[in-house]
Amino acid sequence: MGYFTLHRLITFAIAGAGATLFWLLGIPLPFLFGPMAACLVTALAGVKLQSAGQLGIAARTVLGLTVGCSLTPQVVDSLPAMALSLSLVPVYVLVIGAIGVPYFVRVARFDLPTAYYAAMPGGLQDMIAFGEQAGANVRAVSLIQATRVLAIVTVAPILLLNLYGVAFVNPIGIPARDLPLGEMALMAAAALVGWKGGERIGLFGAAIIGPLVVGGVLSLTGFLHHRPPSEAILAAQFFIGASVGAYYVGVTLKELRRIVIVGLVFVLLLAALAAAFTEFVMLTGLAPAVDAFLAFSPGGQAEMAIIAIVAGADLGYVVTHHLARMIIVIVLAPAVAAMTKLGKRNE
Repeated sequence: MGYFTLHRLITFAIAGAGATLFWLLGIPLPFLFGPMAACLVTALAGVKLQSAGQLGIAARTVLGLTVGCSLTPQVVDSLPAMALSLSLVPVYVLVIGAIGVPYFVRVARFDLPTAYYAAMPGGLQDMIAFGEQAGANVRAVSLIQATRVLAIVTVAPILLLNLYGVAFVNPIGIPARDLPLGEMALMAAAALVGWKGGERIGLFGAAIIGPLVVGGVLSLTGFLHHRPPSEAILAAQFFIGASVGAYYVGVTLKELRRIVIVGLVFVLLLAALAAAFTEFVMLTGLAPAVDAFLAFSPGGQAEMAIIAIVAGADLGYVVTHHLARMIIVIVLAPAVAAMTKLGKRNE
């Protein structure tokens, strides 16, 4: 059957039902939260699901391209104004590590490699890969990281709605029928070249960063004037949401009690820390409240970009801070792990 295996088709059917239900109920971001919630519930119920695979990765190219197309000369001119705010990101990452590693060692009884990569707020796949190389418990790392992304992405819109009155009515894009065919073809080429070209040179997060860079260049040079069509962005939400929910396939009650609950408590600690940094940024006038909130929410980069688009936030500001966090974590995590002699357990 190739790509469309039975378990993947079941996953997409469940995700589609979740998206439809959330849309009918008028819940914000139904194409992200509907598939995520439906797949999460059925995964925990023991149904064998399968992630979106290459379609999930392709979905991230849409978001990367969306961010890239948002890069205009005005956004570039505003980068120096972000310098002070960006300087807080390394401090933010260090504080998360200083809190998270001891927490997972003492409370969850993780070994040091597992605690380290569970605590680091990087990309889920990157932390799993680095953790595996360091001899960490990959299952524990993946569950903690998936729980962080799931909880932050779920709670962030609720807080934005109740604390800041965000209505989530900002259009995500214009329909494909209203976009020039030539520009859409250029977008598709930019996404593919950025993705595969990024993978070829070993770029971290190539599916997002590659299209972001290529799309940004084309936008700044006047070849692209719009975001990808709204249909593409909705599809990206769907496949990303389904994949996040599917991460919980096979979770046992013991893992749910021991790992997922510990991960949820860690998310509360992260939320308090993010709130403190958000308040500081807002009070010092470095950014508006909504932009600061989304920039320092330690969720997944792709998921936070979706929320920023629909919330009408400054996408350039939000994504730049998440990119800075990812770069710091990905560059420093292996180096710090080596310096602290976390190494492989069997060495």
